[in-house]
Amino acid sequence: MEFPVRVYTEEEVRSARKLVQAGYRHPLIIKGGIKFTAKVNDAIELVKVADYYDFLTSFIRQITEIDGLTQLREADVSIWANKFAVKNPVDAASLFVQKANHMKEYLEGKLYYGGSAEKRSVEKRKDFLKSLKERSNRQEVIDECERLLKMWEESSLVY
Repeated sequence: MEFPVRVYTEEEVRSARKLVQAGYRHPLIIKGGIKFTAKVNDAIELVKVADYYDFLTSFIRQITEIDGLTQLREADVSIWANKFAVKNPVDAASLFVQKANHMKEYLEGKLYYGGSAEKRSVEKRKDFLKSLKERSNRQEVIDECERLLKMWEESSLVY
């Protein structure tokens, strides 16, 4: 059974969910310019350090450079990201994990956007940052994880 080209219909979602549950992992494709690709690869290395690469490749097939707004393209199993989204590799890595969590919930048939879904995906992002902070041996990465975690904690106090 091959992973569906698109994941849009009920049958395609069901098929994709079955494959992921059976351990399917996408060979991650990065499409974009040289600088974009280098920045994404830096972020992917951090995803590996945090031990989230299997999670990411379970739910994301491709990361593509665009000029517009960064977004998950569920039907394409793809993240469309602009150059600003990948400027900071720690933040980009956490964003990719957050979008993978959205895709996971999409495949599970959960409401993957809005209020409580957004709260769950931010928690996944924070969990990733905590894991990266614990596993990294680079002080600048640890410091950036701490800064981002503080920012996320402060922003969650507003809700």
